[in-house]
Amino acid sequence: MNEQTVPSVMRALVLDGIGFDHLAVRTVPVPRPGPGQMLARVDAAGVCTSLLKLIDQGAAHSLVNGWDIERFPLILGDEGAVTLVQVGARHTDRFQPGQRCVVQPAVDHPPINHRERYRSEGAGMEKVAVGYTLPGHLAEYILLTEEAIEAECVIPTPYDNLPYAHAAIAEPISCCLSSQDHHVHLAKDGPGEKRRAEKGLKPGGVTVVLGAGAMGRMHVDLAIGAGPRAIVVANRGTERLRLTEQLFANRALQAGVELRTVSPRKEDLAAVVYSMTAGRGADDVIVAVGSREAIESAQALCGRGAVLNLFGGMKKGDDIIGLDTGIVHYKEINVTGSSGGSPWDILRTLELMGDGAVDTAAHITRIGDLSHAAVFLRQIREGKLNGKAVVYPNRSAEDITTAERWTADDEAAYLRG
Repeated sequence: MNEQTVPSVMRALVLDGIGFDHLAVRTVPVPRPGPGQMLARVDAAGVCTSLLKLIDQGAAHSLVNGWDIERFPLILGDEGAVTLVQVGARHTDRFQPGQRCVVQPAVDHPPINHRERYRSEGAGMEKVAVGYTLPGHLAEYILLTEEAIEAECVIPTPYDNLPYAHAAIAEPISCCLSSQDHHVHLAKDGPGEKRRAEKGLKPGGVTVVLGAGAMGRMHVDLAIGAGPRAIVVANRGTERLRLTEQLFANRALQAGVELRTVSPRKEDLAAVVYSMTAGRGADDVIVAVGSREAIESAQALCGRGAVLNLFGGMKKGDDIIGLDTGIVHYKEINVTGSSGGSPWDILRTLELMGDGAVDTAAHITRIGDLSHAAVFLRQIREGKLNGKAVVYPNRSAEDITTAERWTADDEAAYLRG
């Protein structure tokens, strides 16, 4: 094992029960990696909406699966950028101290460590998650365990000059990348030719994104690079539409993509879409908000052969919706969805960031340290945080920084100060 000097204790955001009263930054021991593990410094960590479900459900969460969090508290944080500081003997051929990595939190691997802590000793579990029962990024250091390494979820960054904060939000952007990769359009070169499947948004088509929140804007960012003729972004409130235009109108124009924003409170969305498509309807419709009404209304926007993507998740019990089977049957639309991405999606997202094919700075609006993570989570719950929040665990700050964009220069100045 390669040894570097690390402290004996660290700060971490710990959950030891259900609710925000059981969420706090605590001083805990810095873990020491075994031969099949690695220790990394957390350079930056994103604060993810999905943590609210974990805070509300505790041991009942499917990825926690009965783990007694009162006895064995969890270190949260499923998004982050890290630098390896200690590498276990089994992995010195692949990794070395000083290497920058991003971790895919959705680990497609049965639990190896502490199986006795899960319900039925983890019987039937095929997936675990970083920031749930595996140590998370909302800490100064993170233990990368056998599960994550064996599932190839520790991904070296292809560009060492990526800002830490940008790399830290590769995971949520990769979820949108994965989601759009699930789109399949059938094409033919002529009436007598066989069909072929083409993945992704339809080039030269019309894409509709319902919901202009943080994830909706990530979809817009990626969609511009896919080369549709037009992107229609719909959101009830106009402030998020204004921000979408501010962030992406120029880039869309340069790419030859018409960007149109619509508030269904002020305009008939279906009429707008059909007027832009000569009555045919959209080619790709992404529902980036967890709303029964949005999903049901989105069906009417689909043209023949379109893809309807149910990206926004809903609470159990609220997720049974009305589906117009006539549209599926007669218009031959595909209905798809996805939950998270894969290590490949993370790597591809990092490549897009490094190539400037996505505008990562546009998605980060709040900056703080570990002590602000719970504040950010409350703001997300209250609908007061429009964009991604990132914390720097190894840099102390009394105040939260608000930004319209968070660039490499902004990060460098922040870390110096």
